[in-house]
Amino acid sequence: MELVIVRHGESLWNKENKFTGWTDVDLSSKGITEAEQAGEILKNGGYKFDIAYTSYLKRAVRTLNIILNQMDLHWIPVVKSWRLNERHYGALQGLNKSETAKKYGDEQVKLWRRSYDILPPLLTKNDSRCCKYELQYENISEEDMPLGESLEYTVNRVIPYWEERIYPLLKEDKKVIIVAHGNSLRALIKHIENLSNEEILELNIPTGIPLVYKLDKEMNILDKYYLGDQDAILQDIERVKNQSKISG
Repeated sequence: MELVIVRHGESLWNKENKFTGWTDVDLSSKGITEAEQAGEILKNGGYKFDIAYTSYLKRAVRTLNIILNQMDLHWIPVVKSWRLNERHYGALQGLNKSETAKKYGDEQVKLWRRSYDILPPLLTKNDSRCCKYELQYENISEEDMPLGESLEYTVNRVIPYWEERIYPLLKEDKKVIIVAHGNSLRALIKHIENLSNEEILELNIPTGIPLVYKLDKEMNILDKYYLGDQDAILQDIERVKNQSKISG
């Protein structure tokens, strides 16, 4: 089985180093270029897909659309699900990560941003940033709409969707691409690689770089690699790691 996953290209709030979460922020010009390059790399590598999955958030949807455009694969089915959305950062959404670290300290922000089971400060139910006020979520029950999530909560919505919708297609030898977000993909990678709650905290995913998994039918990893310039990819991973530091 072969699976390709891509974190969306740089968004406007990635560029501004803000907590984004479910806020529907678009790609930056760099993010558009990253998505185009991802599509070219996949095309030149001879990759083909039968179906694509993405979230409800435009930065992921646009990244996928650009990739498929570059690959001339507009015609394949695209499935969107809120369960592949980014982790909901609650009341942190819209705040600058470095400025928040200056106010609360690096360690507190790291706990909010990178711990497995600690929730960020939650939105109130009447906050205008709540997704219940957005049209795309009108058919989702209010109890499923988060006011803030830990990575654990994100895992608990991503993995059932993977098990029910995506993994069965891989077992049928369908070629699948998933374009989603840093934390929804971390949730998936935790499951695929059987990482501990501690190990997943140190995983950083660069924007716009295709990550390929070759798996057997029992989900054992046969191979795993990023596509592209490996030195540049390592630099991007380090940049993601340093985003929430005061000096970042």
